[in-house]
Amino acid sequence: MLPRLLLGPHRLLLASPLPRRPGLAPRRAMSSSAAAAPAPAQRRRPLRGVVFDMDGTLTVPVIDFQAMYREVLGGDAAYAAARAAGGGSVDILHCIESWEPDLQRRAYEVIARFEREGLDRLQIMPGASELCGFLDGKQIRRGLITRNVKEAVYLFHQRFGMAFVPALSREFRPYKPDPAPLLHICSTWNIPPHEVIMVGDSLKDDVVCGKRAGAFTCLLDETGRYGPHESLPEDVKPDFKVSSLTEVFRVLENHFDLVAAPAESTV
Repeated sequence: MLPRLLLGPHRLLLASPLPRRPGLAPRRAMSSSAAAAPAPAQRRRPLRGVVFDMDGTLTVPVIDFQAMYREVLGGDAAYAAARAAGGGSVDILHCIESWEPDLQRRAYEVIARFEREGLDRLQIMPGASELCGFLDGKQIRRGLITRNVKEAVYLFHQRFGMAFVPALSREFRPYKPDPAPLLHICSTWNIPPHEVIMVGDSLKDDVVCGKRAGAFTCLLDETGRYGPHESLPEDVKPDFKVSSLTEVFRVLENHFDLVAAPAESTV
């Protein structure tokens, strides 16, 4: 997953109803560790689908992104300049979109090499298999959105025996943090975005994508790199923050009514 510094167009409202979700109780943002069962007066929201990021969420992070960025951009100075221009973050795919074709081709070759090397070390994230089994048992749809290539998604499915449908790679344009891939999945499922939750390890890609689509969002922050949940900027603050996929069970069971999804429409 390649980070990008983008802020969503709307803020999470903590005390007033959300106009884009008529009929639902006010939505509260909290970490799973602080998320006990909702108060009796609070309606539990229906949930019919879960969409996951892949790298760093369903799989253990293995790509040295900083080394990849330096090689693509042409060294430490260019990388530092790109970080400064991006407010401390680099979206490498966005950076190379305006390059000349020859430079673009070289850049994609470097990215592909790093990704291939990462595939050799691909490992499933602890708790991923159990979480998928739980969702299957509840007949909750599960999809996948990654900025990695289609080959990586195929290998993930083959190696770990999991199927995410749809599973969108970066060949689907526009990619995260644009809401288009998540909206496409919701349309395929025939499920409104406010009955779906996006789970990922990037504020700038996964959370922004989910918020822009109108879905619930859950940030996986294993190492605490983002700091306390309450300290996150409102523009990118997720509805929930967890430190492991195992904690997602508690989020789903404490805050949602898990409803069997309707039959999937033809893609």
